[in-house]
Amino acid sequence: MKKSKWSLLLTIVLVLSVFLSACSGKNGKDDKANGNASEGNGSSSKEKVLNLLDSSEIPYLDNIMADDSVSLNVANNVYEGLYTLDDKDQPVLSGAAEEPQEKDGGKTWVFKLRDDAVWSNGEKVTANDYVFAWRKAVAKETATQYSFIYQVAGILNADKILNPEDKMYNKTDQLGVKAIDDHTLEVKFAADPASKPYTKAVLSFPTFYPQNEAFVKKQGKEFALEADKALYNGPYTLSKWEHEKGWQLKKNPKYWDKNNVKVDTINVNVVKEEATRINLFETGKADRTTISAEYVDQYKDKKDIFSTVPESTLFFLRMNQKNKALANENIRHAIDMGWDKKQLTDVLLNNGSVPAYFLVPSKFVNGPDGSDFREKYGDLNKGDAKKAKELWEKGLKELGTKKVDLTLLNYDSDTAQKDAQFIKNQLEKNLPGLSLKIKPQPFKQKLKLEEKLDYDISYAGWGPDYPDPMTFVDMFVTNSPHNEMAYSNKNYDELIKKASSETDLKKRWAMMQDAEKILIQDDAAISPMYQRGLAYITKPNLKNVVNHSFGGDFSYKNWDVK
Repeated sequence: MKKSKWSLLLTIVLVLSVFLSACSGKNGKDDKANGNASEGNGSSSKEKVLNLLDSSEIPYLDNIMADDSVSLNVANNVYEGLYTLDDKDQPVLSGAAEEPQEKDGGKTWVFKLRDDAVWSNGEKVTANDYVFAWRKAVAKETATQYSFIYQVAGILNADKILNPEDKMYNKTDQLGVKAIDDHTLEVKFAADPASKPYTKAVLSFPTFYPQNEAFVKKQGKEFALEADKALYNGPYTLSKWEHEKGWQLKKNPKYWDKNNVKVDTINVNVVKEEATRINLFETGKADRTTISAEYVDQYKDKKDIFSTVPESTLFFLRMNQKNKALANENIRHAIDMGWDKKQLTDVLLNNGSVPAYFLVPSKFVNGPDGSDFREKYGDLNKGDAKKAKELWEKGLKELGTKKVDLTLLNYDSDTAQKDAQFIKNQLEKNLPGLSLKIKPQPFKQKLKLEEKLDYDISYAGWGPDYPDPMTFVDMFVTNSPHNEMAYSNKNYDELIKKASSETDLKKRWAMMQDAEKILIQDDAAISPMYQRGLAYITKPNLKNVVNHSFGGDFSYKNWDVK
């Protein structure tokens, strides 16, 4: 996610359903809008209303701080940068009025900004808004987990500004971005972006969106903590936000392309229980929801409402090497091999997900020779319960113990709870002496515990931030803000460092493949679980649903209710 990517740190299983009392209005207009939605959003309604659900509170409304799928999805719809993604995941102009003029052999891009792009308070979106936001993103004081994406994009001096050992550390005014005038933005790269064909896609990521400097400074520490503490320049504004309950998006009347925004109001409510989601859909109060294995057979033959969507999102178990047992390589290998991944995907999930023995998903991106990233090494660290037991016993002997007690940090959704219980049963059965306790947490709290490395094993997910394997493999370099498990391997770090600057695309591709092999086959640093697929039931009158494969799952701009 990613993440996500789009990042991810991806990320949790998103579910879509109805907006209940959390954000429903108390005046006649909002009540009427919700009533129309319940009746099916018929074309006779003047206001088009979409009722959705997510499984978590918004952790960050500040797009610079957003580092999870929920926050990134909101940012995709209430803010906008130089580029956005179309329905085929190709970057298209949005905040920029035209493709940049290239100078200095392609190392300098000069953007002309849209003259009709304004903030929700009516002020123009200016080049300085980008300069302010980008400098904020790489500032030490901001401490965003996505500052590294400026290095990914190759913005001049980003690597030095972010390096505590460099003389340029935290000198944000040296970042390769400059406002020539209110509507002209100059961006300098460390090298010709032609060696990174994903550059424009990266610039569509929310961490590159602008912010209004005067407004942000006026709000101070309160910025983006409430709906009215942020300014919006995207197709929607956040009109209501009841924390832990839900939020509401309203079509932005000041948006430059408002005539192409189809839905007037999007109500989102936090609902975790699947039975509730199904009931809301069946009673006509939900427009769309994911369904788990136990409901797939009930709906799979209803072609007008049932669908499965393959994704490039990867779920895995983090193993925190600050834990003495998990610092042991044989223990980690045993845990990765000690449970049946195919049974998890085929029986428990049954939604199009496939077992993962890798980090970079299959059918995500092709290399310079046209082959899938997975083609070289395929499945990694694939074993069985017998081999897992052998490795486990070897690890216990090395540790000088006969038992290990671990805790699995988990999402608090129904599906994640079932998954965790399955893994617990499998591991405790196949690895004698292991006791695995499950610790479900709300999404925001779970992220905080991971950031502090206050866990043993964590059920984690990552959706890609941009269309390149680097969005997955650079997560686990030493001291990466997304490493979050005290993993370190000098050879791995060196491969990722070289791949980041390698201009020979074939060599670069091979470096990333070799790095992934070290991570999983050699070190078993993580236990890959599954590449996600989602099963949906959707109201037939919901049209033009766009699901991005990176950078944030949904853009509602073109969604429509007929």
